[in-house]
Amino acid sequence: QVQLVESGGGLVQAGGSLRLSCAASGRTFSSYVMGWFRQAPGKEREFVAAISWGGSTTYYTDSVKGRFTISRDNAKNTVYLQMNSLKPEDTAVYYCAAGKSRSTTTQAMGVHTNVGSWGQGTQVTVSS
Repeated sequence: QVQLVESGGGLVQAGGSLRLSCAASGRTFSSYVMGWFRQAPGKEREFVAAISWGGSTTYYTDSVKGRFTISRDNAKNTVYLQMNSLKPEDTAVYYCAAGKSRSTTTQAMGVHTNVGSWGQGTQVTVSS
């Protein structure tokens, strides 16, 4: 198992930016796909972005393409989500996630059953 701790959430005006961080510990971080999900009040948790173990492959849900960027620093065991041009509909609790196995792909991370570990979440609120 890997332990994940998110940080960087907060309140921002529409059009603003935030960068989320997720620090990982407990297993070989660099061997696993990492991702971000979000859950808005009254809605199901949805996939946002994923990144391959080496960082060369990324995958985004359509609603954030061109605005969000996922990256990772394997030397620091940390994955990031840079969020630009934020919209009120981006308001949610954002969760960091680690792939269930070394064979999990970035696209497979879009399915909850392929997630092996979750962080506790960080709140992002975008005001209009």
